[in-house]
Amino acid sequence: MLTTRFVTGAPNWLDVGTSDLDGATSFYGGLFGWRFRSAGPDAGGYGFFELDGRIVAGGMGTTPEQGPPSWTVYFQAPDAGAAAKASEQAHGGVLVQPTDVMDQGTMAILADRAGVPFGLWQPGRRGGLDVAGETGALCWVELHTADIAAAAAYYRAVLGLETSAVSFPGGSYTCVNPAGEGEEAMFGGMVPLAEDPADTDAGWLPYFAVDDADTAVARTTELGGTVRMPAADIEGVGRVAHLADPYGARFAVLRPAPRQG
Repeated sequence: MLTTRFVTGAPNWLDVGTSDLDGATSFYGGLFGWRFRSAGPDAGGYGFFELDGRIVAGGMGTTPEQGPPSWTVYFQAPDAGAAAKASEQAHGGVLVQPTDVMDQGTMAILADRAGVPFGLWQPGRRGGLDVAGETGALCWVELHTADIAAAAAYYRAVLGLETSAVSFPGGSYTCVNPAGEGEEAMFGGMVPLAEDPADTDAGWLPYFAVDDADTAVARTTELGGTVRMPAADIEGVGRVAHLADPYGARFAVLRPAPRQG
Protein backbone atom coordinates (compact mmCIF):
# COMPACT_ATOMS: atom_id res chain seq x y z
CA MET A 1 0.00 0.00 0.00
CA LEU A 2 1.05 3.57 -0.58
CA THR A 3 2.41 5.81 2.12
CA THR A 4 3.83 9.33 2.10
CA ARG A 5 7.35 7.92 2.49
CA PHE A 6 7.91 8.83 -1.13
CA VAL A 7 10.96 7.34 -2.83
CA THR A 8 12.23 7.47 -6.40
CA GLY A 9 9.73 5.79 -8.72
CA ALA A 10 6.81 5.75 -6.27
CA PRO A 11 3.57 7.67 -6.94
CA ASN A 12 3.74 10.98 -5.09
CA TRP A 13 0.96 13.03 -6.72
CA LEU A 14 -2.19 12.71 -8.81
CA ASP A 15 -4.72 15.08 -10.27
CA VAL A 16 -7.91 15.04 -12.25
CA GLY A 17 -8.53 17.09 -15.37
CA THR A 18 -12.26 17.59 -15.83
CA SER A 19 -14.72 19.40 -18.05
CA ASP A 20 -16.63 20.63 -14.97
CA LEU A 21 -14.49 21.43 -11.95
CA ASP A 22 -17.43 22.56 -9.83
CA GLY A 23 -19.31 19.37 -10.68
CA ALA A 24 -16.27 17.22 -9.94
CA THR A 25 -15.81 19.02 -6.63
CA SER A 26 -19.41 18.21 -5.72
CA PHE A 27 -19.04 14.57 -6.80
CA TYR A 28 -15.81 13.80 -4.94
CA GLY A 29 -16.96 15.81 -1.97
CA GLY A 30 -20.09 13.69 -1.76
CA LEU A 31 -18.17 10.45 -2.26
CA PHE A 32 -15.00 10.95 -0.22
CA GLY A 33 -15.67 14.09 1.80
CA TRP A 34 -13.09 16.13 -0.13
CA ARG A 35 -13.08 19.92 -0.24
CA PHE A 36 -11.51 21.95 -3.06
CA ARG A 37 -9.10 24.82 -2.44
CA SER A 38 -7.73 27.00 -5.22
CA ALA A 39 -3.95 27.15 -5.52
CA GLY A 40 -4.23 30.90 -6.10
CA PRO A 41 -4.62 33.44 -8.89
CA ASP A 42 -1.33 32.46 -10.54
CA ALA A 43 -2.16 28.75 -10.76
CA GLY A 44 -4.36 28.90 -13.86
CA GLY A 45 -7.41 27.44 -12.12
CA TYR A 46 -5.47 24.57 -10.55
CA GLY A 47 -6.29 23.64 -6.98
CA PHE A 48 -6.19 20.99 -4.31
CA PHE A 49 -8.68 18.46 -3.03
CA GLU A 50 -8.31 18.21 0.73
CA LEU A 51 -9.54 15.77 3.35
CA ASP A 52 -9.52 17.16 6.87
CA GLY A 53 -7.18 19.89 5.69
CA ARG A 54 -4.66 17.53 4.07
CA ILE A 55 -4.07 17.41 0.31
CA VAL A 56 -5.19 14.12 -1.28
CA ALA A 57 -5.16 15.17 -4.97
CA GLY A 58 -5.05 18.07 -7.39
CA GLY A 59 -7.69 19.17 -9.85
CA MET A 60 -8.23 21.52 -12.77
CA GLY A 61 -10.68 22.30 -15.52
CA THR A 62 -9.69 21.11 -18.99
CA THR A 63 -10.96 21.63 -22.53
CA PRO A 64 -11.88 18.95 -25.10
CA GLU A 65 -8.67 19.82 -26.96
CA GLN A 66 -6.71 18.68 -23.90
CA GLY A 67 -8.35 15.27 -23.98
CA PRO A 68 -11.23 13.63 -22.14
CA PRO A 69 -11.60 13.99 -18.36
CA SER A 70 -9.15 11.69 -16.64
CA TRP A 71 -6.91 11.09 -13.65
CA THR A 72 -3.14 11.42 -14.04
CA VAL A 73 -0.75 9.61 -11.70
CA TYR A 74 2.66 11.22 -11.05
CA PHE A 75 5.80 9.36 -10.00
CA GLN A 76 8.71 10.74 -8.03
CA ALA A 77 11.79 11.56 -10.09
CA PRO A 78 15.04 13.02 -8.75
CA ASP A 79 15.69 14.55 -12.19
CA ALA A 80 12.64 15.08 -14.40
CA GLY A 81 14.78 16.10 -17.34
CA ALA A 82 16.79 12.88 -17.23
CA ALA A 83 13.62 10.81 -16.92
CA ALA A 84 12.11 12.58 -19.94
CA LYS A 85 15.20 11.73 -22.00
CA ALA A 86 15.04 8.14 -20.76
CA SER A 87 11.43 7.96 -21.93
CA GLU A 88 12.40 8.90 -25.46
CA GLN A 89 15.29 6.43 -25.43
CA ALA A 90 12.90 3.70 -24.25
CA HIS A 91 10.56 4.35 -27.21
CA GLY A 92 8.10 6.40 -25.19
CA GLY A 93 7.33 10.08 -25.50
CA VAL A 94 7.28 13.43 -23.72
CA LEU A 95 3.90 15.14 -23.85
CA VAL A 96 4.80 18.07 -21.58
CA GLN A 97 8.45 18.97 -21.12
CA PRO A 98 9.76 19.36 -17.56
CA THR A 99 8.36 22.61 -16.20
CA ASP A 100 9.05 24.35 -12.89
CA VAL A 101 5.92 24.93 -10.82
CA MET A 102 6.98 28.05 -8.99
CA ASP A 103 9.22 26.80 -6.15
CA GLN A 104 7.07 23.76 -5.43
CA GLY A 105 8.83 21.34 -7.79
CA THR A 106 9.19 20.31 -11.42
CA MET A 107 6.52 18.43 -13.37
CA ALA A 108 6.43 16.67 -16.72
CA ILE A 109 3.96 14.48 -18.57
CA LEU A 110 5.33 11.45 -20.41
CA ALA A 111 3.81 8.68 -22.50
CA ASP A 112 4.90 5.05 -22.33
CA ARG A 113 5.40 2.78 -25.34
CA ALA A 114 1.65 2.19 -25.60
CA GLY A 115 0.91 5.91 -25.46
CA VAL A 116 -0.34 5.83 -21.85
CA PRO A 117 0.19 9.24 -20.23
CA PHE A 118 1.62 9.63 -16.74
CA GLY A 119 3.32 12.36 -14.79
CA LEU A 120 6.65 13.03 -13.13
CA TRP A 121 7.01 15.12 -10.00
CA GLN A 122 10.48 16.23 -8.96
CA PRO A 123 9.97 17.64 -5.46
CA GLY A 124 10.90 21.18 -4.55
CA ARG A 125 9.23 22.71 -1.53
CA ARG A 126 6.39 20.19 -1.98
CA GLY A 127 7.36 16.57 -1.72
CA GLY A 128 3.98 15.20 -2.72
CA LEU A 129 0.54 14.44 -1.32
CA ASP A 130 -0.12 15.05 2.35
CA VAL A 131 -1.85 11.73 2.84
CA ALA A 132 -1.91 8.33 1.14
CA GLY A 133 -2.97 4.83 2.11
CA GLU A 134 -5.79 6.02 4.36
CA THR A 135 -9.56 6.10 3.91
CA GLY A 136 -10.46 8.65 1.26
CA ALA A 137 -6.93 8.82 -0.15
CA LEU A 138 -4.87 7.16 -2.88
CA CYS A 139 -3.85 3.65 -1.82
CA TRP A 140 -2.85 1.78 -5.02
CA VAL A 141 -2.29 2.37 -8.74
CA GLU A 142 -2.73 -0.08 -11.59
CA LEU A 143 -1.56 -0.01 -15.19
CA HIS A 144 -3.93 -1.60 -17.69
CA THR A 145 -1.89 -2.46 -20.76
CA ALA A 146 -1.86 -4.79 -23.74
CA ASP A 147 1.79 -5.82 -23.27
CA ILE A 148 2.94 -6.25 -19.67
CA ALA A 149 6.48 -7.31 -20.63
CA ALA A 150 6.99 -4.20 -22.77
CA ALA A 151 5.48 -1.97 -20.07
CA ALA A 152 7.69 -3.51 -17.38
CA ALA A 153 10.80 -2.90 -19.49
CA TYR A 154 9.80 0.71 -20.19
CA TYR A 155 9.03 1.66 -16.58
CA ARG A 156 12.20 -0.03 -15.37
CA ALA A 157 14.25 2.02 -17.85
CA VAL A 158 12.54 5.32 -17.01
CA LEU A 159 11.66 5.02 -13.31
CA GLY A 160 13.69 2.02 -12.16
CA LEU A 161 10.55 0.10 -11.24
CA GLU A 162 10.76 -3.58 -10.39
CA THR A 163 8.04 -6.15 -11.03
CA SER A 164 7.19 -9.48 -9.46
CA ALA A 165 4.50 -12.09 -10.04
CA VAL A 166 2.05 -12.91 -7.26
CA SER A 167 -0.14 -16.00 -7.61
CA PHE A 168 -3.73 -16.18 -6.45
CA PRO A 169 -6.59 -18.61 -7.07
CA GLY A 170 -7.39 -18.49 -10.77
CA GLY A 171 -4.35 -16.59 -11.99
CA SER A 172 -1.45 -14.29 -11.20
CA TYR A 173 -0.83 -10.57 -10.80
CA THR A 174 2.18 -8.44 -11.71
CA CYS A 175 3.11 -6.22 -8.77
CA VAL A 176 5.28 -3.11 -8.98
CA ASN A 177 7.69 -1.58 -6.47
CA PRO A 178 10.45 1.05 -6.51
CA ALA A 179 13.98 -0.14 -7.25
CA GLY A 180 15.74 -1.69 -4.29
CA GLU A 181 12.78 -1.23 -1.94
CA GLY A 182 11.54 -4.82 -2.00
CA GLU A 183 8.06 -6.27 -2.02
CA GLU A 184 7.16 -4.42 1.19
CA ALA A 185 7.14 -1.22 -0.89
CA MET A 186 4.69 -2.47 -3.55
CA PHE A 187 2.44 0.36 -4.62
CA GLY A 188 0.65 -1.02 -7.67
CA GLY A 189 0.34 -3.57 -10.39
CA MET A 190 0.09 -4.22 -14.10
CA VAL A 191 -2.82 -6.12 -15.62
CA PRO A 192 -3.58 -7.15 -19.20
CA LEU A 193 -6.39 -5.33 -20.91
CA ALA A 194 -9.67 -7.18 -20.53
CA GLU A 195 -11.20 -8.86 -23.53
CA ASP A 196 -14.43 -7.03 -22.78
CA PRO A 197 -14.75 -4.26 -25.42
CA ALA A 198 -15.92 -1.93 -22.66
CA ASP A 199 -12.47 -2.09 -21.03
CA THR A 200 -9.98 -1.75 -23.87
CA ASP A 201 -8.46 1.60 -22.93
CA ALA A 202 -4.92 1.36 -21.61
CA GLY A 203 -4.08 3.65 -18.70
CA TRP A 204 -3.10 4.10 -15.09
CA LEU A 205 -6.03 3.57 -12.72
CA PRO A 206 -5.89 5.17 -9.24
CA TYR A 207 -7.45 3.33 -6.30
CA PHE A 208 -8.86 5.19 -3.30
CA ALA A 209 -9.30 3.47 0.06
CA VAL A 210 -12.83 3.28 1.45
CA ASP A 211 -14.42 1.77 4.55
CA ASP A 212 -17.19 0.10 2.52
CA ALA A 213 -16.87 -0.55 -1.22
CA ASP A 214 -20.57 -1.32 -1.68
CA THR A 215 -21.56 1.97 -0.07
CA ALA A 216 -19.10 3.77 -2.35
CA VAL A 217 -20.65 2.10 -5.40
CA ALA A 218 -24.16 3.09 -4.36
CA ARG A 219 -23.06 6.62 -3.56
CA THR A 220 -21.33 6.93 -6.94
CA THR A 221 -24.55 6.19 -8.82
CA GLU A 222 -26.52 8.56 -6.57
CA LEU A 223 -24.05 11.33 -7.43
CA GLY A 224 -24.31 10.72 -11.18
CA GLY A 225 -21.23 8.55 -11.69
CA THR A 226 -21.11 5.13 -13.33
CA VAL A 227 -20.10 1.64 -12.25
CA ARG A 228 -17.61 0.01 -14.62
CA MET A 229 -17.07 -3.08 -12.47
CA PRO A 230 -19.36 -3.92 -9.53
CA ALA A 231 -17.85 -4.49 -6.11
CA ALA A 232 -16.12 -7.87 -5.86
CA ASP A 233 -13.92 -9.62 -3.33
CA ILE A 234 -10.30 -10.41 -4.21
CA GLU A 235 -8.76 -12.90 -1.82
CA GLY A 236 -5.98 -11.37 0.25
CA VAL A 237 -6.59 -7.92 -1.23
CA GLY A 238 -10.05 -6.75 -0.27
CA ARG A 239 -13.27 -5.63 -1.92
CA VAL A 240 -12.80 -3.65 -5.15
CA ALA A 241 -14.99 -1.72 -7.57
CA HIS A 242 -14.14 0.22 -10.75
CA LEU A 243 -16.04 3.47 -11.20
CA ALA A 244 -16.15 6.70 -13.19
CA ASP A 245 -17.21 10.18 -12.16
CA PRO A 246 -20.06 11.96 -14.02
CA TYR A 247 -17.61 13.38 -16.56
CA GLY A 248 -15.90 10.10 -17.42
CA ALA A 249 -12.73 10.15 -15.31
CA ARG A 250 -12.04 6.57 -14.23
CA PHE A 251 -10.95 5.44 -10.79
CA ALA A 252 -11.37 2.52 -8.41
CA VAL A 253 -12.18 2.04 -4.75
CA LEU A 254 -10.73 -0.56 -2.40
CA ARG A 255 -11.80 -1.77 1.01
CA PRO A 256 -8.51 -3.40 2.05
CA ALA A 257 -8.63 -6.87 3.53
CA PRO A 258 -7.63 -7.01 7.21
CA ARG A 259 -3.92 -7.60 7.68
CA GLN A 260 -3.05 -11.10 8.79
CA GLY A 261 -0.94 -11.54 11.86
